[in-house]
Amino acid sequence: MAQITGMNKYKFRRALEEIETAQGRGTELVTVYVPPERPISDVTNYLRGELSQSSNIKSASTRKHVTQAIESAMQRLKGYRMPPANGLVVFTGHVSVGADQTKMVSYILEPPEPVASFLYRCDSKFYTEPLHEMLAEKDVYGLVVIDWSEATIGVLRGKRIEVIKNLQSQVPSKHRMGGQSARRFERGHDLAVHEWYKKIGDLMTEAYLSRPELKAIIIGGPGYSKEEFATQDYLHHELKKKVLPTFLDTGYTDEYGLRELVEKAREILTGLDLMREKDLVQRLMNEIRKEEGGLAAYGEDQVRHALGLGAVDTLLVSEGLRKIRAKLRCANGDWEGEKTLAADGAPPACPKDGGTLTVVESRDLIEDLSKVSEQTGTNVELISNDSEEGQLMLRAFGGVAAILRYRVT
Repeated sequence: MAQITGMNKYKFRRALEEIETAQGRGTELVTVYVPPERPISDVTNYLRGELSQSSNIKSASTRKHVTQAIESAMQRLKGYRMPPANGLVVFTGHVSVGADQTKMVSYILEPPEPVASFLYRCDSKFYTEPLHEMLAEKDVYGLVVIDWSEATIGVLRGKRIEVIKNLQSQVPSKHRMGGQSARRFERGHDLAVHEWYKKIGDLMTEAYLSRPELKAIIIGGPGYSKEEFATQDYLHHELKKKVLPTFLDTGYTDEYGLRELVEKAREILTGLDLMREKDLVQRLMNEIRKEEGGLAAYGEDQVRHALGLGAVDTLLVSEGLRKIRAKLRCANGDWEGEKTLAADGAPPACPKDGGTLTVVESRDLIEDLSKVSEQTGTNVELISNDSEEGQLMLRAFGGVAAILRYRVT
């Protein structure tokens, strides 16, 4: 079987995207969060109570839609005696489809982390905020680049570098003005450096101390000021415990310096998705640069051909792809086949007679490619949009590329 990294999370995120497009005409959309330890019978009894209360709703249309939504939620829960290990989330209700029309929708999700507490909500949109919190990247690193003239503080959250603060210092240069004694200048300079380091330490306390998810702090910069700052008493004692003992040289102390720092910290951060993505896309680019393309394929057609031959070692697909693989049939009955379409696009004309094509069935493109990969033991790596490499994948290769086991023609 192929090891599909992050595929469950991808499917969950895509389901959320669809759920969040739903809009009710009033407070007609029902959301139910069921924690793992809550018996389904208790939840059903609670919903019966809400069903009884819904008879008091004044608007006949709203009353009917809320009643149907609650009944649908109860129906979806019938297949369970107890929730799965992480609980359940149910979304049901009439969503607006335009021209004063609605349609009934119903979703049931098993979340990636345990549901913390029972919740019932009836609103004009489905309540998904707790699920986004579950999907948030859990690995967070503090990033600091510093010298005597400038410092930038940020965080690396999963694959994203976020700048918190960039500051310029008032520390005088090492060249003293004429008329100043060397000792007096040195004393003033040292005091300014001390105040500068103290200011950065205080800002780090403000930025990092309230983040229990912070795994470590990486400090870099040009020269020896980074060690001087990090090893003396400018940091809160709790933050000092999280500072990695390796101080990395960077040429810059601005936002670009944070990016340099992440690059230089490759070995330290080797387990992070960001580093894995950078390495994979770099491997792909190295193969593409080789004579005759090396062990690489890119673009959906090339990659599908290589997958069909069992030649793909690692399939790289962009999480930003919003396409479907559709089975199409001509209205005149003389053509049937598969094509890749934009998720919200109309089918093309029939290639045989120019007639109308209808979608017989469709699958998410990423899930379709992953399923094909399973059959040949191909590893599948999802490349996010949050990194430069992810953006390159989407723009240059249409979001689909592969590292091959052997060259194909």
